[in-house]
Amino acid sequence: LPVYTLMIATFFAGQTVLGFVSVGAILMLAMYTLGILVAIAAAFVLKRTILKAPPPPFLMELPPYRLPNLRTVFQNMITRALLFLKRAGTVILVISIILWALMYFPRASPVPSSGFQVAGSEQLETRNSELETLPESEQLKNSYAGKLGHAIEPVISPLGFDWKIGVALIASFAAREVLVSTLSIIYNVGKDENEESETLIAAVRGAKTDDGRPAWTPLTALTLMVFFVLAMQCMSTLAIVRRETNSWSWPLFMLGYMTVLAYIAAFITYQGGKILGYG
Repeated sequence: LPVYTLMIATFFAGQTVLGFVSVGAILMLAMYTLGILVAIAAAFVLKRTILKAPPPPFLMELPPYRLPNLRTVFQNMITRALLFLKRAGTVILVISIILWALMYFPRASPVPSSGFQVAGSEQLETRNSELETLPESEQLKNSYAGKLGHAIEPVISPLGFDWKIGVALIASFAAREVLVSTLSIIYNVGKDENEESETLIAAVRGAKTDDGRPAWTPLTALTLMVFFVLAMQCMSTLAIVRRETNSWSWPLFMLGYMTVLAYIAAFITYQGGKILGYG
């Protein structure tokens, strides 16, 4: 939801249809409708292909009703909570550490402050106060995540995304709302900004690609919203599926087919919009 809120606030705020219907409300309804329709279609196809099987017999046995024992309920609650932390929590922790490492390393060395020069091969000692640390946006650009964003840029450029949006997509795998804070860092407006921040909204509107073109347009924003409707951008969900199936095959299959589906839908949205003259 924060991603949709940011995109609507940046490019569609105040716009109406027929003078009274908000464009933002229409887009939100369209995104939910798209998600529901695609989920039904995917279930229909998978049921008749990969998950094809005879329907299981319906058997329901109702146990005798008894007043629950509070001690038993509490023990079961603790047991299930510990089991969740053991199976799903460990996966979430590992993926969180990997994402953090990708965005944090390698750390760029501090640069000498203005007026401080190193002559020849002399080794001069400087105090920490005489060094200027790189901005967080530069650190992120030089990180492994930044390099990965540059690497996937040729793949995501047909969607209207540059490498900075690619970095935000990588970071958003931790949780969708992380995309907002990552964009705040990339555009140097502070990592504590939220989707309603006027500073972040202005930064997104004025962002440029490396060749000087606008990095964001209303069509790019719409394409990103479509991508997020269908993509599996949530490691917690994958961890739960891993715990429930006790296998990595189904989570990886889910991640793969949903990413491909999201890419195709985003590609059709962006390229179709350009053909219709909205690029």
